[in-house]
Amino acid sequence: MSRPPAADTGWKDTVDLRPAEAVEVLVCPTDYAGTCLMHCHNLEHESMAMMADFTVG
Repeated sequence: MSRPPAADTGWKDTVDLRPAEAVEVLVCPTDYAGTCLMHCHNLEHESMAMMADFTVG
């Protein structure tokens, strides 16, 4: 895995991925515990494992 360009580093709300790309996401919740959702903004992709929930706390 290579490092991203400087413009793509830092805290983000969204991550733009192309086919066959992968990304590791660091999540540091400090004031929330419960279920969160991560998803692709393309609705056709949600049924292809690009929508999932995860538990914080």
